[in-house]
Amino acid sequence: MNDFVYKVRSKFLDHANPEYAQYMKAYMRNKFEYLGIKSLKRRELSRPFLTKHSLPPAEQIWITIQELWSQPEREFQYFAMELFAKYKRSVNKDWIEYYENLIISKSWWDTVDFIAATLVGHYFKMFPEMMEEITSRWIKSGNIWLQRTCLIFQLKYKEDVNTELLSSFIKELSVSKEFFIAKAIGWSLREYSKRNPVWVLDFVQNNTLQPLSKREALRRIPKK
Repeated sequence: MNDFVYKVRSKFLDHANPEYAQYMKAYMRNKFEYLGIKSLKRRELSRPFLTKHSLPPAEQIWITIQELWSQPEREFQYFAMELFAKYKRSVNKDWIEYYENLIISKSWWDTVDFIAATLVGHYFKMFPEMMEEITSRWIKSGNIWLQRTCLIFQLKYKEDVNTELLSSFIKELSVSKEFFIAKAIGWSLREYSKRNPVWVLDFVQNNTLQPLSKREALRRIPKK
């Protein structure tokens, strides 16, 4: 364990709350262990480690992220994602392999959604020429978390959403009855409806979607 990870782990362990950890574990369907640190407290504890002068050198970031990801308690995966986000200016084309590795490791919505919207979304802004190649592979992978990433990585794109690409993803996955896919379809459409409700309404009316997807997509569009 490198010195940076050791210091983060020590700080978090000092504020563990075993009673609340059981609640957090149950909320996540007992998939992960927790220290029991609430979000606001975790961010407070994380802040000193995320300042410019405290960050590990960029060439060590992936090793550091891997060590944090390997820790048994979920709080360290949350910290790892926030740490990785501090290096967005250093991103290069190879980093998509790192992001993919995190998406398919210890996968659940609480990590995948951050990675998709914050890290992958930024990556494709930086390297739009990589978007079609990578997402085409992910959408056909059979991995629901890579597929969910395809659906939601544009959540922060506002009016710059590539609707042709988004609609192709939705049509590819619209028959899926997997909750996290159906929910993501609706979420992506609902978010874009803030910018272009006419497009979203037209898409929903002219395509077959799961009831959950349709309900979520139209949530912000006033009924006539």
